[in-house]
Amino acid sequence: MFDKTIPVQAIASGKLRRYNTLSPWQMLRLSILLPNLRDLFLVGAGTVQSFVKLLVWRPDVVFTKGGFVCLPVGFAAHLLRIPLVIHDSDAHPGLTNRILARWAAYIATGAPLEYYPYPAGKTQYVGIPIAEEFIPFTAAQQARAKQELGFDPARPLVVITGGGLGARRINDTTAEVLDKILPFSSVVLISGSANYDELRATTPQNDDRFQLHAFVSGGMATMLGAADAVVARAGATTILELAALAKPTILIPNAYLTGGHQLKNAKVYADKGAVEIIDEDDLLQSPVILATTLKNLLMDRRRSASMARVFAVFSKPHAAAEMTDIIEKALKKR
Repeated sequence: MFDKTIPVQAIASGKLRRYNTLSPWQMLRLSILLPNLRDLFLVGAGTVQSFVKLLVWRPDVVFTKGGFVCLPVGFAAHLLRIPLVIHDSDAHPGLTNRILARWAAYIATGAPLEYYPYPAGKTQYVGIPIAEEFIPFTAAQQARAKQELGFDPARPLVVITGGGLGARRINDTTAEVLDKILPFSSVVLISGSANYDELRATTPQNDDRFQLHAFVSGGMATMLGAADAVVARAGATTILELAALAKPTILIPNAYLTGGHQLKNAKVYADKGAVEIIDEDDLLQSPVILATTLKNLLMDRRRSASMARVFAVFSKPHAAAEMTDIIEKALKKR
């Protein structure tokens, strides 16, 4: 029987702090410069650790996902001539993957190839592997999911989420305009744990019109599948989960993350008419824009259905299998 236990080993590593909203001169602040200098030494230490571990293990292929911890491992794989396969979830390649791409045997991407500078001969658009329960819901399945969650199946439902850790700006805005949303839609707000107690004190108790959850550990596909519209950040995996569900979606990208990758992720799908984007600065200046945008989307069924159809085109249900094929191809190439 297959053993699902995966051994985990830690290495030292560090990241280069770059903020989309700061100028190069602002990046010289000691609060940013000193941690960056420290992390350069951590990357060096991690490379030595990775070299030793890979030398002992002698893996046939090394697969990395692009986070900063992947740089020492990928570089060590290159030094040891171990085939390297990388996957880039975001529509704009991160610094680690841009460095490792020159040594990679194959590169897989989460968005269409036009958004990447990688060599065409070794790059393949596979999407992002997601859980198999993220599939389109029929009208009957959606109604049943609403009932299971305690909502009126005949009433529109909006699910608002800032991701696993929540998003304070989205949470605060939702609480501020909730009285403007509830007349035309039920609402689920997934707040994250840090903001939950504060919101619990200022929002209605959970009933058949509004529910506040700190975190959803299981059944997220059902909750999103029950929705008539979703408001979310623009993380790459979240976007592809919503595409697989074919959900009319409003994205509020976090503009402050390194490289502005959420802004670039959202633009890929907005350019095709698959999602709507609300700029976070506009949201802070005029919170009512969230209620207005949601109402317009829910009331215009033809438009929301069109968005859902276009969005579903980006779904890649066989991403995991295709990723496996690429890794096996790298193994055969060796």
